Amino acid sequence: MMDRHEEEEEEDEAACPDKESGVIEETVELQDILHVNEQTVQRLTDGFIQHYLPELHTSKRALQELTQNQVILLDTMEQEVNKFRECNAMIDLNALFTEAKVYHSKLVNIRKEMIILHDKTTKLKKRALKLQQHKQREDLEREQQREREIEREKHLTAKPAKRTDT
Repeated sequence: MMDRHEEEEEEDEAACPDKESGVIEETVELQDILHVNEQTVQRLTDGFIQHYLPELHTSKRALQELTQNQVILLDTMEQEVNKFRECNAMIDLNALFTEAKVYHSKLVNIRKEMIILHDKTTKLKKRALKLQQHKQREDLEREQQREREIEREKHLTAKPAKRTDT
C-alpha cells in the first residue's frame, strides 16, 4: 500500500518523465510551504492544541495520580519490609533467649555440681582429719603401751641386792 506522498510522486514522475523526481519533489514542497497563510497555520495549530490539550491534561493528571500511588505503594512496601526485618530480628532474639536459657540451665547444673563436690570434699576432709586423729591416738597409745612394757620389763628384771655391812 502506498501512502499519499508516494502517490503524488508517481503522478509527478508520470507527468514529467524526463526530469529527476527529487527536483520536482523539492519544488512541490516549497510551493506548498509558500502558499500557506500564517493565519491558517495559527488556526490549525490552535485547533490541534484545543483538540488534544484536554486529553493531555487528563493524561497528565492520571500520570500524577499514578506517580502518587506509586510513592504510597513504595512507602507501604518499605514499611512491610521493615516489619519482616523486625520479625526476623524477633526470631533471632527468640533464638538468643532460647540459647541463653540453655546456657543458664547449664550454669545452674554446674553450680549444683560444684556445691555437691564442695560438700563431698568437706566431708572427706573431716573424715581424713578424724582418721588422722584416730591414727595419732593409736600411735600414741602404742607408744605408751611400749613404754609401759619397757617399764614393766625393767621392774621384772632381777636386781642385785644391795650389800649391807653387817
